[in-house]
Amino acid sequence: MERRYSTYTVEELRAEVARIKEKLQKAEQWGNVSEYEILQRKMQMAAAYLVNPADFDKGERYELAGDPGQTFEITYINGVFAWGHRINLLGQKFEKEEAVPLSILGDKQSKYKRGK
Repeated sequence: MERRYSTYTVEELRAEVARIKEKLQKAEQWGNVSEYEILQRKMQMAAAYLVNPADFDKGERYELAGDPGQTFEITYINGVFAWGHRINLLGQKFEKEEAVPLSILGDKQSKYKRGK
């Protein structure tokens, strides 16, 4: 039975991320798209436990890793997940609230860039 990432030590999490990254590269080389996507999500989850939730602020917008056309506005944080809404390049907020692992949030967007 697999352990939950929440029970891993920092060293174990770093080793797990490195192990998954290696598998990810092999899946990409072999062109195995579905395995690649599964491993990518698994790596994002493991990496989320290496991020400090206190580094993120409610009401702020952050870049989304791997999706340069969108930002993410945090409504609230629960554990290693940020709940909120995606925002497209035109500044339109998606209606559906969703949860994303903190590990996929990038730099905070400045208010100037947001048009406020």
